[in-house]
Amino acid sequence: MNNELQPDWAKTVLDPTATIADAVQVLNDASLRLVLVLDQQKKILGTVTDGDVRRGLIQQLGMSAPVSAIMNRKPVTVNSRMGRNSMIQLMREKDILQLPVVKSDGTVVGVEFLQSLTVRPTVQNVAVLMAGGFGRRLQPLTETTPKPMLKVGSKPILEIIVDQLADSGFRKIYISVFYKAGLVQEYFGRGEKWGVEIDYLVEESPLGTAGALSLLPDDIGAYPVLVMNGDILTRVDFSKLIKFHEEQRCGLTVGVREYDFQVPYGVISVEENRILEIAEKPVHTFFVNAGIYVVDQGLIDRINRHSRRDMTEVIEKQLSSNQSVNAFPIHEYWMDIGMIEQYEQANWDIRNEAND
Repeated sequence: MNNELQPDWAKTVLDPTATIADAVQVLNDASLRLVLVLDQQKKILGTVTDGDVRRGLIQQLGMSAPVSAIMNRKPVTVNSRMGRNSMIQLMREKDILQLPVVKSDGTVVGVEFLQSLTVRPTVQNVAVLMAGGFGRRLQPLTETTPKPMLKVGSKPILEIIVDQLADSGFRKIYISVFYKAGLVQEYFGRGEKWGVEIDYLVEESPLGTAGALSLLPDDIGAYPVLVMNGDILTRVDFSKLIKFHEEQRCGLTVGVREYDFQVPYGVISVEENRILEIAEKPVHTFFVNAGIYVVDQGLIDRINRHSRRDMTEVIEKQLSSNQSVNAFPIHEYWMDIGMIEQYEQANWDIRNEAND
């Protein structure tokens, strides 16, 4: 999803007591071709374009008239969670070039532009999505549907991930499949709908979260590979993750997430038979594996073809051989949809975002 808002949108802001002349000056000086009329709480009251100004002048409103007299009081706006493709479609349907981005209370947080949205970035790295698992902890939902194809909101989990990768500039995606592989292959095909090329790593038997990497062809290039479990929802910026990996110059980067665990009892520290202190229901914070990795080609080449291996084994082997493994903290939204409770939470989150 495109959350990169233009940094200079604030130059277009006027309050409702400003004049049409003020609006003309903004439209002439700014490259945004839009005036945002906001109240003191930065909530949107309306927008003004060059067409609004000209219509006001035709109606014989003077340049000293308030901008509120010509503003569009019901502008088309979007929330910051809307995906890039949806924004493009909306702009084309409404025949507009800019979209104010607002929170649920009407507070403006930016502006999106058709031109910038349609110029898509491109990265040379390929992405591998692990989608072959049985999803037993999500039964009975997964008895007929592979876990990555369960819908969160209106889309399967895997489609949400593919959308994000496409928005981030990935052009080549591999999906590892085993359980009910045909349903995944039939849905995504070759990836044309998403503007990417999709191929499949078909496992003859379950290969684990790392073993499927051995099925990658030899001609994918020398760039690090993004690897991600197909049941993860996150807002992490994949381009920042890859840049971090390249800057650290190591073979493996692991996305990590803070996890808080609260002990449900008072914890007592004892020395011999004396109580030193008591901590009532303390909270301990850990980093947990977020299921997102960047892996160098050299490391992939060392995975035996068609052998089962989990990514945790790869990490442990790197550490035991004194090879660096870097952690990339993920502070953005992240949800591992492994159980019914998490699946329900993800759907609640999506519904809540739609109203934000």
